[in-house]
Amino acid sequence: MCSRNETVNQKMEKVAVDPLFSPMEGTIVKTRQMTANEKFFEIELEGGRELGHMPGQFAQFSIFGIGEAPISISSSPTKKNKNTFEICVRKVGTFTSALHKLEAGDKVGVRGPFGTPFPIDDLKGNDLLFVAGGLGIVPLRSLIKFVMDKRRDFGDVTILLGCKEPKERLFTDEIEEWNRMTDINYACTVDKAGPEWKGNVGVITTLIPGVDIDINRTYAVVVGPPIMYKFVIKELLKKEMPERQIILSLERRMKCGLGKCGHCQINNKYVCQDGPTFTYEEIKALEEAL
Repeated sequence: MCSRNETVNQKMEKVAVDPLFSPMEGTIVKTRQMTANEKFFEIELEGGRELGHMPGQFAQFSIFGIGEAPISISSSPTKKNKNTFEICVRKVGTFTSALHKLEAGDKVGVRGPFGTPFPIDDLKGNDLLFVAGGLGIVPLRSLIKFVMDKRRDFGDVTILLGCKEPKERLFTDEIEEWNRMTDINYACTVDKAGPEWKGNVGVITTLIPGVDIDINRTYAVVVGPPIMYKFVIKELLKKEMPERQIILSLERRMKCGLGKCGHCQINNKYVCQDGPTFTYEEIKALEEAL
């Protein structure tokens, strides 16, 4: 009996210190209102602890008395100040509205990181095509900045960005930098625009036919609203891109981050654990996935 009690106590102690189960205290060190509905946060964990994430992963954020929600990490683990990480949050409900009210010095709970990151080892040495729709640039930014910081490890890089209107673009200062870089191919399109917009007008799939793709060495990483995936994948398959080289990030009603609550289950897949990143080959047969 004593031995069994010791085992239980040991498990309880492990849960109390495991960042996957017990929230760490995070302090907001910087905020920036990016659009009317999106806000940027830079967060530092207690004791200067590193989050330890890789591009494509997410964390669970909590506010005492409000609740908890999964949010993608938008910064790369290669950033110079490794003691902080970044998120960008759209105000869509009770929790995110409460989060938007917080400013530098306020506290949040942080659990994680969770999920399967983008397959960095597979991407190395290959050409990359990033396709981001709307808020999809937030998780994709983590991978883009990782690639920028380790540019010699990757081949040609193309970034395609789409949103409803020019005013909805996020990270506009970084977008301008990408546009100026000679070793990056960048294009942006909007669904509708006024006379001040000089770029492309149309859905993001209108940009894909003009991209030169070497199917033997190109990986496409696609992140955006669910309705976008079907049409982007169709255009990529027209170019005979192998299904295993099309990488998607799904965000499907995730809640606990541990694969226990079942909210994000698609057949035998748990998005919070098996994903959120998948190859198209892995999920093409799952009707509910796309």
